[in-house]
Parts: sequence; structure tokens; C-alpha cells
Amino acid sequence: MGYHMKEGFHSIFTHGLMSFAAVCMIVACLIIMGSFSLVAVNLDNTLGDLEAENEFTAYVDDSLTEAQARALQSKLEAIPNVDSVTFVTAEQALENYKQRYVDSEYAELFDLPPEVLRHRYQIHVVDIEDLAQTVAAVEQVDGIASTQAALDIAQGFVTVRNVAGAVAWILILMLLIISLFIIANTIKLATFHRREEIAIMKMCGATNWFVRWPFIFEGMLLGLIGALVAFLLQWGIYSLIVTAITEYGGLQLIAIVPFKTLALRVLGAFAAAGLAIGAGGSLLAIRKFLQV
Repeated sequence: MGYHMKEGFHSIFTHGLMSFAAVCMIVACLIIMGSFSLVAVNLDNTLGDLEAENEFTAYVDDSLTEAQARALQSKLEAIPNVDSVTFVTAEQALENYKQRYVDSEYAELFDLPPEVLRHRYQIHVVDIEDLAQTVAAVEQVDGIASTQAALDIAQGFVTVRNVAGAVAWILILMLLIISLFIIANTIKLATFHRREEIAIMKMCGATNWFVRWPFIFEGMLLGLIGALVAFLLQWGIYSLIVTAITEYGGLQLIAIVPFKTLALRVLGAFAAAGLAIGAGGSLLAIRKFLQV
């Protein structure tokens, strides 16, 4: 194994130009895949924040007193998918309406007795995909007169999140496959200059794996070098984009995930992808020259 590693390391410098080309291709492929992945992560984070703010309202029957209305809270909290339940009295609901329109020219129209409004519950859900089932379960609770939920908006969030995630994974998979073949062809050019050496080794009795291992180590080293360079470049590009978005006021609603919180995962993913692309590309590249 020490011989294989030494040969693989030495080969990088023996074919310096081709090694440089392979590293550049790995860096380009990883940055493209990393950029798509980071966009998907930030989109999922933004949609998650919007989903977390989503809630629906359950109105209490007019015939119940405040004490009876408050007693429904434990029943509502026991419903599956309910994250939190907040009781709002009729007086609080009226005050909230007044605060919303305090600067409006129609503010005096909200000077009404609290009896015109109902006690209510503001209910947050755990999983927005099950919002419709949760609303239906809440409506079955005795004492709940009606509910108000933006089911169409919630379904829209779910659809956008699922479509965005699926598109991101498909693009990443396609780029990974394309990268593998690009690296294989790049390494194949370097291997072509050693075809006679490989043929001599085979005729002297070397096994296929004895011939493969130096190329595998060479590809893995190139993959690791490319992964490290790509990680540093990705960090710089991400920081520049975050700075541009932060300075542009129109995009302040976008929730950007700090790169420091993703750094270890990005580095690990790049290292794993670099090793896989390098080793896989080497195996594909040398396959033809083993047929002696």
C-alpha cells in the first residue's frame, strides 16, 4: 500500500499540467454543485421561516363562558400535529384590531364592545403538510364553532418547497455524473502516456488491482486538493453574494444562512465528493488500458 501511495503521489508531479487540469475541473464541478446546494438550503430555510409563522384561528362558541373557553385548551393541545395553542379573549382580539388600525382615519369605527367578537385560539402546527387534517380535527372539538385557515397558501408553500428540493437534487445528481465523466476523460489523457508501462506490468504478471491502486490514490489526492480549493472559493463567493443581498434593501426578506454554520458540512461534502469523483474517474480512465 505504501508503494501505491508513493507512486500515486509521484505521478501528480510527473504529469503536472494534466494534474492541474484535473484539479481545475474538480474545483469547477464542486463549486457548481455547491452553489446549487447552498441555494436549495437557503430556499428551504426561507420557506421554513414562512411556514413557522403560519397559524390558523379556531373560534369558540358564543354560548361558552371565558372559563369554559379556556378549558378547551388541553383538548386542542392533545390533537396530533398541534405545536402550540394560544388563547385570545374577545377583549384582546378587539384591542389587536384597534392597534392595527390606530393610525387609520377609520379608527373610531373599532370603538366597539368586546361582545361583538368571539374568544379564539391561535394554533401553530408542527408540519404544515398536515394542516388540513389538523384543522378538521380542531373543528370536531366540542365548543369550537368555526376555524379560519389559509389552506391554499399553506399548500403553496409545501408545493414550492417540494419542487425546489426535487429540482436541486436532480441538478446536483446530473452535475455529479457529468463531473465524473469529465474527470475520467481528463485523467485518461494522463494515463494514455503510461499505457506502455501498464502493458509491461500486465505482461510481467501484475494484477489489475495492483495497476489500479496508484491511479486511484492519484485521483483521490487530486480530488482532495480540488475539494479544499473549491471550499475556499465557495466561501468567498458566498460571502460576496451575502454582502450584496444585505446591501440591497429589496432582498431583505430573504433569510440567508451564515456560511459559518454550514462550513463543516460543506467541507465534508466537498471532500467526500472530491474523493468519489477522483477515485471513480481514475477507475473509469484506466479500465481501457487494463485490457492487454
